[in-house]
Amino acid sequence: MNAQAEFNVVEATIADIHAAYLDGRLTARRLVEAYFARIAAYDKVGPAINAVISTNPKALEEADALDAALTQGGMVGPLHGVPLIMKDQADVKDMPTTMGSVMFKDHYPDRDGFVVAKLKKAGAIFIGKATLGELGAGDTHGSLFGSTRNVYDLERTAGGSSGGSGAAVSANFCAVAIGQEGFASIRRPAIWNGVAGMRPTAGLVSRSGVYAGWPTIIGSLGPMARTVEDMARVLESMVGFDPQDPVTALGHGKAGQGFHSLLDKDALKGARIGILREPMGFHTDTSDPDFDRVTEVFDAAVADLAAAGAVIVDPIVIPDLKALLATRARVDADDEAAFNLYVSGSAASPFASRQEAMASPLFDETMRGVKQRWLHKNTLEQHHAYLRARDVLMMSLHAVMAEHGLHAIVHKAVEHTPTLIRDGVNPPYVDQRGAPHLNTFLTFVPSVVVPAGFTSTGMPAGVTFLGRPYEDAAMLRLAYAYEQATKKRLPPQTTP
Repeated sequence: MNAQAEFNVVEATIADIHAAYLDGRLTARRLVEAYFARIAAYDKVGPAINAVISTNPKALEEADALDAALTQGGMVGPLHGVPLIMKDQADVKDMPTTMGSVMFKDHYPDRDGFVVAKLKKAGAIFIGKATLGELGAGDTHGSLFGSTRNVYDLERTAGGSSGGSGAAVSANFCAVAIGQEGFASIRRPAIWNGVAGMRPTAGLVSRSGVYAGWPTIIGSLGPMARTVEDMARVLESMVGFDPQDPVTALGHGKAGQGFHSLLDKDALKGARIGILREPMGFHTDTSDPDFDRVTEVFDAAVADLAAAGAVIVDPIVIPDLKALLATRARVDADDEAAFNLYVSGSAASPFASRQEAMASPLFDETMRGVKQRWLHKNTLEQHHAYLRARDVLMMSLHAVMAEHGLHAIVHKAVEHTPTLIRDGVNPPYVDQRGAPHLNTFLTFVPSVVVPAGFTSTGMPAGVTFLGRPYEDAAMLRLAYAYEQATKKRLPPQTTP
Protein backbone atom coordinates (compact mmCIF):
# COMPACT_ATOMS: atom_id res chain seq x y z
CA MET A 1 0.00 0.00 0.00
CA ASN A 2 1.06 3.58 -0.62
CA ALA A 3 1.50 5.37 2.71
CA GLN A 4 1.23 8.81 1.18
CA ALA A 5 -2.05 7.93 -0.56
CA GLU A 6 -3.59 6.77 2.72
CA PHE A 7 -1.97 9.16 5.15
CA ASN A 8 -0.87 12.70 4.37
CA VAL A 9 2.54 13.00 5.96
CA VAL A 10 2.78 16.75 5.28
CA GLU A 11 2.18 18.69 8.52
CA ALA A 12 1.21 15.46 10.32
CA THR A 13 1.27 15.73 14.11
CA ILE A 14 2.07 13.03 16.66
CA ALA A 15 -1.65 12.78 17.43
CA ASP A 16 -2.38 12.32 13.71
CA ILE A 17 0.24 9.59 13.44
CA HIS A 18 -1.01 7.70 16.48
CA ALA A 19 -4.62 7.90 15.34
CA ALA A 20 -3.61 6.43 11.97
CA TYR A 21 -1.64 3.63 13.65
CA LEU A 22 -4.56 2.69 15.86
CA ASP A 23 -7.17 2.63 13.10
CA GLY A 24 -4.94 0.64 10.75
CA ARG A 25 -4.39 3.34 8.10
CA LEU A 26 -0.66 3.46 8.71
CA THR A 27 2.30 1.43 9.90
CA ALA A 28 5.59 2.72 11.25
CA ARG A 29 7.39 1.17 8.28
CA ARG A 30 5.20 3.03 5.77
CA LEU A 31 5.60 6.29 7.65
CA VAL A 32 9.39 6.00 7.72
CA GLU A 33 9.35 5.17 4.02
CA ALA A 34 7.24 8.27 3.37
CA TYR A 35 9.70 10.53 5.18
CA PHE A 36 12.63 8.87 3.41
CA ALA A 37 10.86 9.54 0.10
CA ARG A 38 10.58 13.24 0.93
CA ILE A 39 14.25 13.40 1.93
CA ALA A 40 15.19 11.72 -1.35
CA ALA A 41 13.03 14.12 -3.34
CA TYR A 42 14.01 17.40 -1.71
CA ASP A 43 17.20 17.24 0.33
CA LYS A 44 19.98 16.63 -2.19
CA VAL A 45 18.01 17.20 -5.42
CA GLY A 46 15.20 19.55 -6.38
CA PRO A 47 15.45 22.49 -3.98
CA ALA A 48 18.44 20.70 -2.40
CA ILE A 49 17.71 21.90 1.13
CA ASN A 50 20.80 19.97 2.34
CA ALA A 51 19.50 19.44 5.89
CA VAL A 52 20.30 15.73 6.37
CA ILE A 53 23.84 14.43 6.83
CA SER A 54 22.98 10.75 7.20
CA THR A 55 20.01 8.40 7.49
CA ASN A 56 19.62 5.50 9.87
CA PRO A 57 20.31 2.15 8.13
CA LYS A 58 18.26 0.37 10.80
CA ALA A 59 15.24 2.69 10.80
CA LEU A 60 12.99 0.29 8.87
CA GLU A 61 14.06 -2.61 11.06
CA GLU A 62 13.15 -0.56 14.15
CA ALA A 63 9.84 0.40 12.55
CA ASP A 64 9.02 -3.26 11.89
CA ALA A 65 9.67 -4.08 15.55
CA LEU A 66 7.31 -1.31 16.65
CA ASP A 67 4.63 -2.49 14.21
CA ALA A 68 4.91 -5.98 15.66
CA ALA A 69 4.66 -4.62 19.19
CA LEU A 70 1.50 -2.70 18.30
CA THR A 71 -0.24 -5.82 17.00
CA GLN A 72 0.86 -7.90 19.99
CA GLY A 73 0.13 -5.58 22.89
CA GLY A 74 -0.19 -1.94 21.98
CA MET A 75 2.03 1.09 21.77
CA VAL A 76 5.37 0.80 23.54
CA GLY A 77 5.32 4.40 24.78
CA PRO A 78 4.12 7.96 24.25
CA LEU A 79 6.24 8.40 21.11
CA HIS A 80 5.48 5.03 19.53
CA GLY A 81 6.62 5.06 15.91
CA VAL A 82 7.33 8.81 15.82
CA PRO A 83 10.19 9.48 13.35
CA LEU A 84 12.73 12.00 14.65
CA ILE A 85 15.82 13.64 13.21
CA MET A 86 18.68 14.47 15.59
CA LYS A 87 21.14 17.30 15.20
CA ASP A 88 24.43 15.59 14.31
CA GLN A 89 25.94 16.65 17.62
CA ALA A 90 24.42 13.83 19.68
CA ASP A 91 25.17 10.13 19.49
CA VAL A 92 22.70 7.66 17.98
CA LYS A 93 23.92 4.05 17.89
CA ASP A 94 24.69 2.65 14.41
CA MET A 95 25.06 6.18 13.00
CA PRO A 96 28.06 8.50 12.70
CA THR A 97 28.29 11.70 14.74
CA THR A 98 30.17 14.06 12.44
CA MET A 99 29.37 17.51 13.86
CA GLY A 100 29.34 18.51 10.18
CA SER A 101 33.13 18.43 10.09
CA VAL A 102 35.69 16.65 7.96
CA MET A 103 37.57 16.03 11.20
CA PHE A 104 34.82 13.65 12.36
CA LYS A 105 33.73 12.24 8.98
CA ASP A 106 34.19 8.59 10.00
CA HIS A 107 33.33 8.96 13.69
CA TYR A 108 31.04 6.13 14.90
CA PRO A 109 30.64 6.48 18.71
CA ASP A 110 28.66 3.18 18.93
CA ARG A 111 26.37 4.40 21.71
CA ASP A 112 23.11 6.19 22.37
CA GLY A 113 23.28 9.44 24.26
CA PHE A 114 21.17 9.57 27.42
CA VAL A 115 18.33 11.51 25.80
CA VAL A 116 18.43 9.37 22.66
CA ALA A 117 18.01 6.25 24.81
CA LYS A 118 15.05 7.83 26.63
CA LEU A 119 13.36 8.81 23.37
CA LYS A 120 13.88 5.32 21.93
CA LYS A 121 12.39 3.81 25.08
CA ALA A 122 9.36 6.06 24.52
CA GLY A 123 9.02 4.54 21.03
CA ALA A 124 10.69 7.13 18.82
CA ILE A 125 12.61 6.14 15.68
CA PHE A 126 15.67 8.17 14.77
CA ILE A 127 15.60 8.25 10.98
CA GLY A 128 18.47 10.66 10.37
CA LYS A 129 21.05 13.16 11.58
CA ALA A 130 20.76 16.84 10.68
CA THR A 131 23.31 19.37 9.49
CA LEU A 132 24.59 22.02 11.87
CA GLY A 133 27.00 24.87 12.21
CA GLU A 134 30.28 22.96 12.12
CA LEU A 135 31.15 21.74 15.62
CA GLY A 136 28.25 23.86 16.89
CA ALA A 137 29.63 27.15 15.58
CA GLY A 138 27.27 29.72 14.03
CA ASP A 139 24.92 29.38 11.08
CA THR A 140 24.64 26.03 9.31
CA HIS A 141 27.78 25.76 7.19
CA GLY A 142 30.16 22.81 7.51
CA SER A 143 33.33 21.53 5.88
CA LEU A 144 31.66 18.12 5.47
CA PHE A 145 28.44 19.20 3.74
CA GLY A 146 28.52 22.84 2.60
CA SER A 147 25.53 25.02 3.56
CA THR A 148 21.92 24.30 4.45
CA ARG A 149 19.30 26.34 2.60
CA ASN A 150 16.38 28.15 4.13
CA VAL A 151 13.12 26.44 3.21
CA TYR A 152 11.43 29.78 2.40
CA ASP A 153 14.26 31.25 0.29
CA LEU A 154 16.90 28.92 -1.05
CA GLU A 155 19.48 31.70 -1.31
CA ARG A 156 19.30 32.33 2.43
CA THR A 157 20.68 30.52 5.45
CA ALA A 158 18.66 28.16 7.60
CA GLY A 159 20.29 29.80 10.63
CA GLY A 160 22.17 27.77 13.14
CA SER A 161 23.70 26.03 14.64
CA SER A 162 20.66 23.69 14.56
CA GLY A 163 19.77 24.79 11.03
CA GLY A 164 19.42 21.27 9.66
CA SER A 165 16.95 20.36 12.40
CA GLY A 166 14.88 23.48 11.73
CA ALA A 167 14.86 23.00 7.96
CA ALA A 168 14.16 19.25 8.21
CA VAL A 169 11.09 19.56 10.42
CA SER A 170 9.73 22.49 8.39
CA ALA A 171 10.21 20.56 5.14
CA ASN A 172 8.36 17.58 6.67
CA PHE A 173 11.37 15.26 6.54
CA CYS A 174 10.38 14.00 10.02
CA ALA A 175 7.69 14.41 12.64
CA VAL A 176 9.88 16.30 15.12
CA ALA A 177 13.55 17.26 15.23
CA ILE A 178 15.98 17.71 18.10
CA GLY A 179 18.32 20.70 18.19
CA GLN A 180 20.97 21.91 20.61
CA GLU A 181 21.42 25.47 21.81
CA GLY A 182 24.30 27.27 23.44
CA PHE A 183 23.69 30.76 22.02
CA ALA A 184 20.53 30.95 19.91
CA SER A 185 21.09 27.66 18.15
CA ILE A 186 17.54 26.29 18.49
CA ARG A 187 15.50 29.47 18.55
CA ARG A 188 16.98 31.24 15.51
CA PRO A 189 16.81 28.33 13.04
CA ALA A 190 13.36 27.38 14.35
CA ILE A 191 11.90 30.79 13.55
CA TRP A 192 13.90 31.29 10.37
CA ASN A 193 12.39 28.02 9.12
CA GLY A 194 8.89 28.78 10.37
CA VAL A 195 8.59 26.26 13.22
CA ALA A 196 8.42 26.29 17.02
CA GLY A 197 11.52 25.65 19.08
CA MET A 198 12.52 25.48 22.69
CA ARG A 199 15.64 25.79 24.77
CA PRO A 200 14.71 24.21 28.14
CA THR A 201 16.03 25.41 31.46
CA ALA A 202 19.52 24.01 32.06
CA GLY A 203 19.33 20.79 34.03
CA LEU A 204 16.06 19.45 32.67
CA VAL A 205 17.73 17.62 29.78
CA SER A 206 20.97 15.63 29.91
CA ARG A 207 23.90 16.27 27.55
CA SER A 208 25.81 13.01 28.04
CA GLY A 209 26.64 11.55 24.65
CA VAL A 210 26.36 15.08 23.22
CA TYR A 211 29.27 17.16 22.01
CA ALA A 212 29.74 20.35 24.13
CA GLY A 213 28.23 19.08 27.36
CA TRP A 214 29.44 18.88 30.94
CA PRO A 215 31.37 20.65 32.54
CA THR A 216 29.99 23.52 30.48
CA ILE A 217 26.40 24.33 31.43
CA ILE A 218 25.18 26.68 28.70
CA GLY A 219 24.20 24.14 26.04
CA SER A 220 20.98 22.13 26.04
CA LEU A 221 19.16 19.77 23.72
CA GLY A 222 15.63 20.85 22.89
CA PRO A 223 12.71 19.93 20.61
CA MET A 224 11.85 21.68 17.33
CA ALA A 225 8.42 20.98 15.87
CA ARG A 226 5.68 22.28 13.64
CA THR A 227 3.38 22.57 16.68
CA VAL A 228 3.90 23.48 20.32
CA GLU A 229 1.88 20.40 21.31
CA ASP A 230 4.35 18.08 19.59
CA MET A 231 7.21 19.93 21.24
CA ALA A 232 5.65 19.38 24.66
CA ARG A 233 5.03 15.69 23.95
CA VAL A 234 8.66 15.11 23.01
CA LEU A 235 10.10 17.15 25.88
CA GLU A 236 8.23 14.94 28.35
CA SER A 237 10.31 11.99 27.20
CA MET A 238 13.60 13.93 27.23
CA VAL A 239 13.78 15.17 30.83
CA GLY A 240 15.45 13.23 33.63
CA PHE A 241 18.38 12.98 36.01
CA ASP A 242 21.60 11.61 34.56
CA PRO A 243 24.60 11.03 36.86
CA GLN A 244 26.88 11.60 33.86
CA ASP A 245 25.60 15.19 33.54
CA PRO A 246 25.60 16.68 37.05
CA VAL A 247 23.59 19.76 36.00
CA THR A 248 20.54 17.49 35.77
CA ALA A 249 20.58 17.19 39.55
CA LEU A 250 19.33 20.79 39.63
CA GLY A 251 16.43 19.89 37.35
CA HIS A 252 15.48 16.73 39.20
CA GLY A 253 11.75 16.74 39.94
CA LYS A 254 11.22 20.09 38.20
CA ALA A 255 9.14 18.65 35.34
CA GLY A 256 6.20 18.38 37.75
CA GLN A 257 3.04 17.09 36.08
CA GLY A 258 4.67 17.07 32.67
CA PHE A 259 4.09 19.41 29.77
CA HIS A 260 1.58 18.13 27.24
CA SER A 261 -1.28 17.59 29.69
CA LEU A 262 -1.00 21.18 30.94
CA LEU A 263 -1.48 22.89 27.57
CA ASP A 264 -4.47 25.22 27.46
CA LYS A 265 -5.61 27.30 24.49
CA ASP A 266 -7.03 29.85 26.94
CA ALA A 267 -3.81 30.23 28.96
CA LEU A 268 -3.29 33.83 27.78
CA LYS A 269 -6.54 35.04 29.33
CA GLY A 270 -5.51 37.24 32.25
CA ALA A 271 -1.81 36.44 31.85
CA ARG A 272 0.41 39.47 32.42
CA ILE A 273 2.95 39.70 29.58
CA GLY A 274 5.84 42.14 29.63
CA ILE A 275 7.05 43.33 26.23
CA LEU A 276 10.83 43.71 25.99
CA ARG A 277 11.53 46.00 23.04
CA GLU A 278 15.14 47.01 23.56
CA PRO A 279 17.25 45.68 20.66
CA MET A 280 19.70 43.13 22.06
CA GLY A 281 20.47 40.78 19.18
CA PHE A 282 23.89 39.83 17.86
CA HIS A 283 24.96 42.46 15.32
CA THR A 284 21.43 43.89 15.16
CA ASP A 285 21.24 46.94 12.89
CA THR A 286 18.27 49.12 13.84
CA SER A 287 18.88 51.34 10.79
CA ASP A 288 18.26 48.45 8.39
CA PRO A 289 14.73 48.36 6.89
CA ASP A 290 14.80 44.63 7.60
CA PHE A 291 14.74 45.42 11.34
CA ASP A 292 11.64 47.56 10.80
CA ARG A 293 9.91 44.80 8.87
CA VAL A 294 10.48 42.38 11.75
CA THR A 295 9.18 45.03 14.15
CA GLU A 296 5.94 45.27 12.13
CA VAL A 297 5.37 41.53 12.60
CA PHE A 298 6.22 41.81 16.28
CA ASP A 299 3.80 44.70 16.82
CA ALA A 300 1.03 42.64 15.23
CA ALA A 301 1.93 39.74 17.53
CA VAL A 302 1.64 41.96 20.61
CA ALA A 303 -1.81 43.00 19.42
CA ASP A 304 -2.70 39.32 18.96
CA LEU A 305 -1.58 38.59 22.54
CA ALA A 306 -3.92 41.29 23.80
CA ALA A 307 -6.75 40.01 21.63
CA ALA A 308 -6.24 36.56 23.17
CA GLY A 309 -6.84 38.03 26.63
CA ALA A 310 -3.35 38.87 27.86
CA VAL A 311 -2.70 41.94 29.98
CA ILE A 312 0.10 43.71 28.13
CA VAL A 313 2.78 45.69 29.97
CA ASP A 314 4.56 47.54 27.17
CA PRO A 315 7.41 48.24 27.37
CA ILE A 316 9.38 46.77 30.23
CA VAL A 317 12.97 47.81 30.79
CA ILE A 318 15.75 45.65 32.23
CA PRO A 319 18.46 48.00 33.53
CA ASP A 320 21.82 47.91 31.73
CA LEU A 321 20.68 44.99 29.58
CA LYS A 322 23.03 45.40 26.64
CA ALA A 323 26.03 46.31 28.77
CA LEU A 324 25.56 43.19 30.87
CA LEU A 325 25.08 40.94 27.83
CA ALA A 326 28.27 42.34 26.31
CA THR A 327 30.36 40.71 29.06
CA ARG A 328 29.69 37.17 27.78
CA ALA A 329 32.84 35.02 27.95
CA ARG A 330 33.88 31.38 27.70
CA VAL A 331 36.26 29.33 29.85
CA ASP A 332 38.71 27.59 27.57
CA ALA A 333 39.51 24.96 30.20
CA ASP A 334 35.84 23.98 30.45
CA ASP A 335 35.53 23.75 26.66
CA GLU A 336 38.62 21.55 26.56
CA ALA A 337 37.29 19.34 29.34
CA ALA A 338 33.90 19.01 27.64
CA PHE A 339 35.57 17.95 24.38
CA ASN A 340 37.78 15.43 26.14
CA LEU A 341 34.87 13.97 28.13
CA TYR A 342 32.75 13.59 25.01
CA VAL A 343 35.39 11.81 22.94
CA SER A 344 36.43 9.60 25.87
CA GLY A 345 33.04 7.90 25.69
CA SER A 346 33.26 7.25 21.97
CA ALA A 347 34.17 3.84 20.60
CA ALA A 348 36.22 5.35 17.80
CA SER A 349 37.07 9.00 18.30
CA PRO A 350 39.65 10.28 15.82
CA PHE A 351 41.09 12.55 18.53
CA ALA A 352 41.69 12.15 22.24
CA SER A 353 41.70 15.88 22.96
CA ARG A 354 40.92 19.21 21.40
CA GLN A 355 44.62 20.01 21.28
CA GLU A 356 45.17 16.88 19.21
CA ALA A 357 42.31 17.89 16.89
CA MET A 358 43.76 21.37 16.42
CA ALA A 359 47.12 19.83 15.50
CA SER A 360 45.51 17.79 12.71
CA PRO A 361 45.88 18.97 9.09
CA LEU A 362 42.09 18.61 8.86
CA PHE A 363 41.68 21.54 11.25
CA ASP A 364 42.78 23.83 8.42
CA GLU A 365 39.80 22.62 6.36
CA THR A 366 37.22 23.56 8.98
CA MET A 367 34.98 26.60 8.63
CA ARG A 368 36.03 30.04 9.76
CA GLY A 369 33.64 29.97 12.71
CA VAL A 370 35.30 26.88 14.18
CA LYS A 371 38.74 28.46 14.05
CA GLN A 372 37.46 31.66 15.63
CA ARG A 373 35.81 29.81 18.49
CA TRP A 374 38.64 27.39 19.18
CA LEU A 375 41.48 29.88 18.87
CA HIS A 376 39.84 32.74 20.76
CA LYS A 377 40.53 32.66 24.49
CA ASN A 378 38.93 34.82 27.18
CA THR A 379 40.91 35.78 30.27
CA LEU A 380 39.89 34.70 33.75
CA GLU A 381 39.14 38.36 34.49
CA GLN A 382 36.71 38.48 31.57
CA HIS A 383 35.02 35.33 32.76
CA HIS A 384 34.73 36.68 36.30
CA ALA A 385 33.06 39.82 34.94
CA TYR A 386 30.67 37.62 32.98
CA LEU A 387 29.71 35.59 36.05
CA ARG A 388 29.04 38.78 38.03
CA ALA A 389 26.96 40.17 35.16
CA ARG A 390 24.91 36.95 35.07
CA ASP A 391 24.02 37.36 38.73
CA VAL A 392 23.08 41.02 38.29
CA LEU A 393 20.99 40.31 35.22
CA MET A 394 19.19 37.37 36.81
CA MET A 395 18.23 39.50 39.80
CA SER A 396 17.15 42.35 37.53
CA LEU A 397 15.00 39.99 35.47
CA HIS A 398 13.28 38.66 38.59
CA ALA A 399 12.83 42.18 39.95
CA VAL A 400 11.17 43.43 36.76
CA MET A 401 8.87 40.40 36.64
CA ALA A 402 7.96 40.81 40.31
CA GLU A 403 7.42 44.57 40.04
CA HIS A 404 4.97 44.18 37.18
CA GLY A 405 3.49 40.86 38.32
CA LEU A 406 4.51 39.22 35.02
CA HIS A 407 3.85 35.65 33.98
CA ALA A 408 6.30 35.92 31.04
CA ILE A 409 8.45 38.30 29.06
CA VAL A 410 7.93 38.40 25.30
CA HIS A 411 10.53 39.67 22.84
CA LYS A 412 11.38 39.20 19.18
CA ALA A 413 12.60 35.69 18.48
CA VAL A 414 15.20 37.09 16.08
CA GLU A 415 15.64 40.78 15.26
CA HIS A 416 16.48 40.22 11.59
CA THR A 417 15.31 37.84 8.88
CA PRO A 418 17.51 35.10 7.37
CA THR A 419 20.71 36.36 5.80
CA LEU A 420 22.18 35.33 2.45
CA ILE A 421 24.30 32.17 2.37
CA ARG A 422 26.90 33.85 0.17
CA ASP A 423 27.38 36.58 2.79
CA GLY A 424 27.96 33.93 5.45
CA VAL A 425 30.69 31.98 3.68
CA ASN A 426 32.41 34.97 2.06
CA PRO A 427 33.29 38.45 3.32
CA PRO A 428 31.65 40.16 5.20
CA TYR A 429 30.97 36.75 6.90
CA VAL A 430 27.49 37.64 8.20
CA ASP A 431 26.52 35.11 10.86
CA GLN A 432 23.85 34.81 13.57
CA ARG A 433 22.58 38.29 12.76
CA GLY A 434 19.90 39.58 15.09
CA ALA A 435 19.95 36.62 17.49
CA PRO A 436 19.07 37.51 21.12
CA HIS A 437 20.89 35.42 23.72
CA LEU A 438 19.32 36.62 26.96
CA ASN A 439 18.19 33.11 27.87
CA THR A 440 21.53 31.38 27.33
CA PHE A 441 23.33 34.23 29.07
CA LEU A 442 21.16 33.50 32.12
CA THR A 443 21.30 29.71 31.51
CA PHE A 444 18.56 28.79 33.97
CA VAL A 445 15.61 30.45 32.26
CA PRO A 446 13.53 28.71 29.57
CA SER A 447 12.64 30.14 26.17
CA VAL A 448 10.01 29.02 23.67
CA VAL A 449 9.74 30.54 20.19
CA VAL A 450 6.64 30.44 18.00
CA PRO A 451 6.09 31.67 14.43
CA ALA A 452 4.38 35.07 14.32
CA GLY A 453 3.97 35.39 10.56
CA PHE A 454 5.96 36.75 7.66
CA THR A 455 7.45 40.12 6.82
CA SER A 456 6.37 42.13 3.79
CA THR A 457 9.25 40.45 1.92
CA GLY A 458 7.93 36.96 2.74
CA MET A 459 10.50 36.04 5.39
CA PRO A 460 9.44 34.33 8.65
CA ALA A 461 9.56 36.07 12.02
CA GLY A 462 8.50 35.03 15.51
CA VAL A 463 8.12 35.74 19.21
CA THR A 464 9.88 34.40 22.30
CA PHE A 465 8.20 33.53 25.60
CA LEU A 466 10.78 33.76 28.39
CA GLY A 467 10.15 33.00 32.06
CA ARG A 468 11.66 32.33 35.45
CA PRO A 469 13.88 29.28 36.10
CA TYR A 470 12.13 25.95 35.51
CA GLU A 471 8.90 27.58 34.32
CA ASP A 472 9.16 25.56 31.13
CA ALA A 473 5.61 24.23 31.43
CA ALA A 474 4.23 27.75 31.87
CA MET A 475 6.10 29.04 28.79
CA LEU A 476 4.79 26.11 26.73
CA ARG A 477 1.23 26.88 27.91
CA LEU A 478 1.47 30.52 26.87
CA ALA A 479 3.18 29.70 23.57
CA TYR A 480 0.51 27.10 22.81
CA ALA A 481 -2.29 29.58 23.52
CA TYR A 482 -0.66 32.13 21.20
CA GLU A 483 -0.13 29.52 18.49
CA GLN A 484 -3.73 28.34 18.68
CA ALA A 485 -5.05 31.91 18.56
CA THR A 486 -2.97 32.90 15.53
CA LYS A 487 -1.92 29.77 13.58
CA LYS A 488 0.88 31.56 11.71
CA ARG A 489 2.77 28.44 10.61
CA LEU A 490 2.71 28.01 6.83
CA PRO A 491 4.52 25.07 5.19
CA PRO A 492 7.19 26.10 2.68
CA GLN A 493 6.43 26.01 -1.04
CA THR A 494 9.93 24.73 -1.84
CA THR A 495 9.05 21.23 -0.57
CA PRO A 496 5.40 20.64 -1.58
